[in-house]
Amino acid sequence: MPRGISRDMYNLLWLLAVILVVAGIVTIVRGQILWGVVLIIVGLLVGPGGVSLFA
Repeated sequence: MPRGISRDMYNLLWLLAVILVVAGIVTIVRGQILWGVVLIIVGLLVGPGGVSLFA
């Protein structure tokens, strides 16, 4: 867990990132590629692992 983030916030960011990435994949499957890619990128930026805007 990154320093400076509480356990609850870490879990919330992880859950939000998963929801955004899954929504992005579903959006791509439905044919809206641009919005799907945007949702996946935002999910990766919000998530607590790797590149995080809040860590």
